[in-house]
Amino acid sequence: MIHKNVFLLIGSNSGDRLGQLNQAHEFIAKEIGSAVAKSKIYETAPWGKTDQPHFLNQALRIETPFSPHELLFKVQSIEQKLGRTRMEKWGERLIDIDIIYFEDKIIDSSNLAIPHPHLTERKFVLIPLTEISPEFIHPILQKSNAQLLKECTDTLSVKEFIS
Repeated sequence: MIHKNVFLLIGSNSGDRLGQLNQAHEFIAKEIGSAVAKSKIYETAPWGKTDQPHFLNQALRIETPFSPHELLFKVQSIEQKLGRTRMEKWGERLIDIDIIYFEDKIIDSSNLAIPHPHLTERKFVLIPLTEISPEFIHPILQKSNAQLLKECTDTLSVKEFIS
């Protein structure tokens, strides 16, 4: 069975944020694949819709046997199990699991865009991603995560979370 290298970003800004991330880890390990790298957890200011609590975010590098669309289905299933409801774009959420990269694939379908279309605009994605894989090359822009972070103009707060 071939295992593919995938980068996910998990986040929560509602309820027991740290507990939600821990539960997401358990489901991801059980249903998607083992994490070969995990960033620190970061507390980050909300992006897009700012009148809501701060997020806890973490990047994971996962090895999975699934295709991109199978992975999307599994990620959404885990979000539902953890109580995620999609009511408002960029609104509060118990859990959010985004597929950031799927190897070096480029996918632009009606329900899935890889690499994640906003990753270059968001320090809360780039800081933990660069921590676990600074040299990974964005397949469209042909720049490393470290280079994308250096060029990112996002000024929102991202700081290491100390529980």
